[in-house]
Amino acid sequence: MATKAHLRNNKPVVISISTNDALGLNAKNMGLLLATKGIFFVPFGQDSPSKKPNSLIADVDLLIPTIQEAINGKQIQPIILASK
Repeated sequence: MATKAHLRNNKPVVISISTNDALGLNAKNMGLLLATKGIFFVPFGQDSPSKKPNSLIADVDLLIPTIQEAINGKQIQPIILASK
C-alpha cells in the first residue's frame, strides 16, 4: 500500500533485490517492475551462477547512487552487472 501511494504521488521507488528465484518463476514479475514508471532498481547480478543459477543480488554499494539518480527520474546504468 505504501509503494502504491508513493507511485501515485509521483515519488520514486527504489528496489534492492536479493532472491534465489529471480531468473525462475519470478522473472516475469521482475520484467513488469523493470518496465514500470517510477520504479528504479539498484544494479544487480547473479550471486553464484554455478551453485544458484536463478539467484540475483543487488550491489548495495550502488544504493546511494541509485537513490540519487532516482530522485532525478533516471535509472542508474548498467542495471545488470556481470557476475563476481
